[in-house]
Amino acid sequence: MSRVRPVAGGGRAVEVEPERLDGWFTRFAARHGGVSTTSVTPSEVVVTAVDGTRAAVAAAFGDFTPTGEFEGLAPDALLASALASRLVGLLLVRLGGHSVGVARDGVVLVSATDSRQVHGRNKAGGWSQQRFARRREGQARVALQAAAADVARVLLPRVDEVDAVVLGGDRQALDVLRADRRLAPVFAKASPRVLDVPEPRRAVLDEAAARARAVEVVVRETPRNS
Repeated sequence: MSRVRPVAGGGRAVEVEPERLDGWFTRFAARHGGVSTTSVTPSEVVVTAVDGTRAAVAAAFGDFTPTGEFEGLAPDALLASALASRLVGLLLVRLGGHSVGVARDGVVLVSATDSRQVHGRNKAGGWSQQRFARRREGQARVALQAAAADVARVLLPRVDEVDAVVLGGDRQALDVLRADRRLAPVFAKASPRVLDVPEPRRAVLDEAAARARAVEVVVRETPRNS
């Protein structure tokens, strides 16, 4: 079953496996009275249905080609990009753990996973709360230092080989790693999408490798007149 999430400004984002993409757009056309145009730019493919509904895909692995405005459904550029063989880096991190790796076509080739104890927030007040907060900050710092070390060891030496780096997990934790100057080449190749994942484990990394191949289609319906 495809993953669906709401997007800002209205609409929904649907993750579609590359092998199912052609059929997905065929069904999209059938549901919306056909497709009037397909617009292809280097950074985005936009399919506009007869009823005005739009399905857009942002480029995740280089530019779309050939570009242009086409009548009807013209998914060739999108399909060529989605079905191409890809080597991707994976970086999943939360305060309690991380998992990093390199995958080709959804299969993890090399990885590192670690978990660290980081206590939740303490609702008590006074000195106890302050002492607990300092302990928690220390635990989080150690956990993120371990994550940065594994990113530097596993991903950094291979960063020139990968087509992109797919991120997942907690955005604040990712921002801490982003501030590490050693890891700048890794984040320079990061895709805009951040996968929503549970506590990183090897099984979660395997699932993320498969999801990294999926195309995220943002669908915005035509507003109905009241």
